[in-house]
Amino acid sequence: MQLYFIRHGESQNNANWRNPAYQESPDPELTANGVEQADRIAAYLAQNQALSGADDRQNRSGFGLTRIYTSLMSRAVHTAAPTARALGIPFVAWPEIHEEGGIFSREDKSNKRGLPGKPRSFYAQKFPELSLPDHLDESGWWNRDFEAEEERQPRADKFLSDLLARHGDREGQPEERVAIFSHGGFFMRLMCAMLKLPWRQGASDLQSWFLLHNCSISRFNFTDGEIMICYLNRTDHLEDRLITG
Repeated sequence: MQLYFIRHGESQNNANWRNPAYQESPDPELTANGVEQADRIAAYLAQNQALSGADDRQNRSGFGLTRIYTSLMSRAVHTAAPTARALGIPFVAWPEIHEEGGIFSREDKSNKRGLPGKPRSFYAQKFPELSLPDHLDESGWWNRDFEAEEERQPRADKFLSDLLARHGDREGQPEERVAIFSHGGFFMRLMCAMLKLPWRQGASDLQSWFLLHNCSISRFNFTDGEIMICYLNRTDHLEDRLITG
């Protein structure tokens, strides 16, 4: 299996994170930059969907994606949808690849209150091609408390296990090439899950972090009993002015 991790486009929260007067949104929309980033990556992947070579770990001969999963946070779905429409491959919601904390109120930092999230009708109207979980109704996809710290790494661990169970290599079956549209914090958790890394601990008492730009692509191969990191945070499909985050 090949896994392509694509971070969502620039959100309103991303664009204003240094602005002390800005009130963070629980589920921010894309900025104009974010919309353009989403369109650019869709065009790039569509132009490079057909495969023209054999084993190509830099995707010089194409991507050949077979399916797309997305977080249900607005910025991720809005980023993923243009690619799904351009490629015409299965487009499925995977709620568990959401950003850390979930959907929660940002007014009181000492009491982060969980919020409902978007209802089924929102996705059905705006993204009719998106396959939604059967349990999602009008009460909202999140509709629970703020996600505690101790819940976060187990969520990433379970996602990785479930992903391999769904799409790991099977004898006699073609290789799956899966793209997920998700978030920077979840990417960190997934890296910890894949490599068995301690959360944010680096050498010399420094904290570790994997830089991930908006609409960057990272590729991982799962084959022959190993995880191969082919590349991280690739942005050559974006103009310099669109490299954000």
